[in-house]
Amino acid sequence: MAFDFPRHLRRAILSVLFVFVCQLPNTGFAGSRLPLELIKLPPGFSISVFASNVADARSLALSPSGTVFVSTRKDGRVYALQDQNNDGIADRRYVIASHLDMPNGIAFHNGDLYVAEVSRIIRFAEIEAHLSQPPAPQVIYDRLPMERHHGWRYLAIGPDEKLYVSVGAPCNVCDEAGYAEIKRLSLDGKHIETYARGIRNSVGFTWQPRTKNLWFTDNGRDYLGDERPADELNIVTKAGQHFGFPYCHGGDLPDPVYGRGKSCRDYTAPVQKLGAHVASLGLRFYTGSRFPPQYRQQIFIAEHGSWNRSRKTGYRISLVKLEHQKAVSYTSFASGWLQGQVAWGRPVDVQVDHTGALLVSDDKAGVIYRIVYK
Repeated sequence: MAFDFPRHLRRAILSVLFVFVCQLPNTGFAGSRLPLELIKLPPGFSISVFASNVADARSLALSPSGTVFVSTRKDGRVYALQDQNNDGIADRRYVIASHLDMPNGIAFHNGDLYVAEVSRIIRFAEIEAHLSQPPAPQVIYDRLPMERHHGWRYLAIGPDEKLYVSVGAPCNVCDEAGYAEIKRLSLDGKHIETYARGIRNSVGFTWQPRTKNLWFTDNGRDYLGDERPADELNIVTKAGQHFGFPYCHGGDLPDPVYGRGKSCRDYTAPVQKLGAHVASLGLRFYTGSRFPPQYRQQIFIAEHGSWNRSRKTGYRISLVKLEHQKAVSYTSFASGWLQGQVAWGRPVDVQVDHTGALLVSDDKAGVIYRIVYK
């Protein structure tokens, strides 16, 4: 005899079952075991699993033909995923590389895949033509700092066809030359410069399609309490800007040690303060046509979730809406990976795929989700 439980009762049952799921090792597990019904989305949206068993899934990159590249951090691998029958589920998986040193940042450009390890950037030439037998990588640059604290790089290629790579501070808070920056270098690695400074640890940046300005998230320092400082959403309007770290946090909070004798007015303030300790990572402007008009050209941010707060926060996809280059709202778009004080998933990066769906990587569940609007 079949039972048709009311929706609220099904959700209650799932909220109990998820405790078992979230205790599993972070090695990736079958998408069918995930309590996706717990994910809260605006009306008309739905979420499914695009790829499961992708252990430690981190940054996402997309080729024009639709191949999805995904990096890992702890697992040391880079994958390529393809949905050849266009059913919204990856049916081809390739290992591009393994045994790499925290290969977090990846970028695809003109047929080549760029990967950032801790101390170097490598390139796999014409990768889509060699997915089953990837070529040996070419080393583009190998003089990035070797410190592993905040040593997982983010990598992207700008509209100027240059590589941008994050170099996080090698500490919670300190004043070390050559760190807490976003660096810019030529695609051949021969020319490198500091593009923006005073950035504690950015693990996500992107360019606004219309203005070509760089927008990035930044993780605030620890151990100033539950509610401060805020994570940040920033915009670079000219090269060389300083965003405050370690002297000023969130645009208006002087550091109790490094802020002495400094003024927050001397640094570029964030466009939007994000939640304290939410661990804001990957972000994208929605450039597709599949979502309703109010979401287009707005910013989706993956909030990985707090580790150092008395009550956890983050573990969601947030939405920042803009008007005339100014943030007018900061709200939750997708939530439910955190149930009470236990998380069964942790969003890392977002990517608008070639169909207009929003892909979301999750390094705890080891999957990539696909969010669509019906």
